[in-house]
Amino acid sequence: MSQRLTINVNGKPAYDIVYEKDFNALAGELEAFGISEKKLCIITDSKVKGFYADDVCECLKGKCKEIVVYDFPMGEKSKNLDTVKGIYEFLIQRKFDRKDMLIALGGGVVGDITGFAAATYLRGIDFIQIPTTLLAQVDSSIGGKTGVDFDQYKNMVGAFYMPKLVYMNISALKTLDDRQYYSGMAEVMKHGLTKDANFYEWIIDSMYEIQDRELDTLEEMVYKSCTIKKMVVEKDPMEKGDRALLNFGHTIGHAIEKAKNFEMLHGECVALGCVAAAFISWKRNYLSSDEYYEIRDMFVPFNLPISVDNIDEEKILELTASDKKVEGDHIKFIVLKKLGKAMIDISITNKEILDGIKEISFSEEDWND
Repeated sequence: MSQRLTINVNGKPAYDIVYEKDFNALAGELEAFGISEKKLCIITDSKVKGFYADDVCECLKGKCKEIVVYDFPMGEKSKNLDTVKGIYEFLIQRKFDRKDMLIALGGGVVGDITGFAAATYLRGIDFIQIPTTLLAQVDSSIGGKTGVDFDQYKNMVGAFYMPKLVYMNISALKTLDDRQYYSGMAEVMKHGLTKDANFYEWIIDSMYEIQDRELDTLEEMVYKSCTIKKMVVEKDPMEKGDRALLNFGHTIGHAIEKAKNFEMLHGECVALGCVAAAFISWKRNYLSSDEYYEIRDMFVPFNLPISVDNIDEEKILELTASDKKVEGDHIKFIVLKKLGKAMIDISITNKEILDGIKEISFSEEDWND
């Protein structure tokens, strides 16, 4: 029997998250949505297509009216309105109407783009999420946030639009390269640091099983992480309050991501942002020095960076001001009040943010010292 979580919106069940170790149960899950009368479009990227598109098509073959695949170049650089336009054209040419369905097959970029296309095509078409990366499974596929980047502004254009189902094939995590896999651990760590100190300790205790990608441990980790996100998004589905706490590490992380021209993965940048935010929390006397250094060092076993070279610290600071979490002249900066408890602080100064950036900035002078 597979595990399930039900996500509620405004007190009513909105969609289920299903945890499986293969795609075998997918057709049965989708039959509940009447797919025998629907056309399905799998939207994926150029890399994931080669891994899983055929498998998903085979599972759904004969269960729906028609199934087609649309793919775009992998990576954050595709997360823009031009890619969405390509999806619209593909759907229009194949006469997709409002009763049909989209399937987001891939990581966070695929999920965000597909969700936004679904929210806006014909003013709304059903979609489901099949997240194949750790980052997407524990974070971006849950909660209905969809969108694309606009120029230098990350996730600036989007919509809250809920999927009909999130189907997680945990074994997909086995096929990720190490860099992609560990990128997702930044979001897992973030959930523990901001919401559940016991989960954070569990991650540390389970380090070797996580490194070995032991399937039962991965399923438990993903399930626990999703349970935390469920609790937050149900309380604040439109990110008007506590849901912003999940942006811990993201203000500086997004700025680094942009400054590095998306050469670093999202999770790698979030890890750096978490270290900087934890440093600021320590300097505010919310954390002890021991707590700060443990947080910093715990990213290392998961192959995540705790320093970055060749960055313009002032430029990173400037980019934080273009973050969508700015309210008036103040950044809604997320700090740790203690392990497992985050809070929004709009009093964090530019100097404090710059000091946090300097803490993670590595130069040749540092090496020579």
